[in-house]
Amino acid sequence: MSLDDSIHLLIVDDGSPDGTAEIVRRQQEIYSQRLHLIERSGKLGLGTAYVRGFKYALQNDYTYICEMDADFSHDPQDLPRLIEEVQSGNADVAIGSRYAKGISIINWPLSRLILSYSANLYARFITGLPIFDTTAGFKCIHRKVLEAISVDKIRSNGYAFQIEIHFRAWKEGFRLKEIAIIFREREVGVSKMSKSIVWEAIWRVWTLKIQSILGQL
Repeated sequence: MSLDDSIHLLIVDDGSPDGTAEIVRRQQEIYSQRLHLIERSGKLGLGTAYVRGFKYALQNDYTYICEMDADFSHDPQDLPRLIEEVQSGNADVAIGSRYAKGISIINWPLSRLILSYSANLYARFITGLPIFDTTAGFKCIHRKVLEAISVDKIRSNGYAFQIEIHFRAWKEGFRLKEIAIIFREREVGVSKMSKSIVWEAIWRVWTLKIQSILGQL
């Protein structure tokens, strides 16, 4: 909320037991025009939360639509840089990248870093994506991209969601540009990493590649 007044915030809350929604409602009394909340019953998955947020933005006529983590791994102060890249026409999707200039991650255990870096190499090799951080969850997207790729078609839920949205945008001919950021280990909460998320990412890249070859994206 310390950023420019033109930047609005939407929180999608899947019945968090920590009272997130109630805290947001209290803050809405202060930031009634800028802070928005969607409450869903139960854990419906990260991917569906993103899609719900994208659809809300499209329905409410936002042009520049960002996604980011809410655990302070992504610095809100980087948002204007990402938005500017899209506003200026330098990119259709501006990606806050951990790997655009070497590795810019703070306080991750080595095992997590190796897993993430290897996963990105794997995804790039299979899909051909021209970016280093295929699983980046911090980005600004022009609304025309989301309209063109039909967000309802996105089936991925974990880290594969980020790969899929980048892949679909790239295949539609949109420009992807990486902007180097400093990524920090989360300040609050716990990781949702699981074996199912890893396996989804492993197999989903092959599905996307085959669908692309067959013209069925």
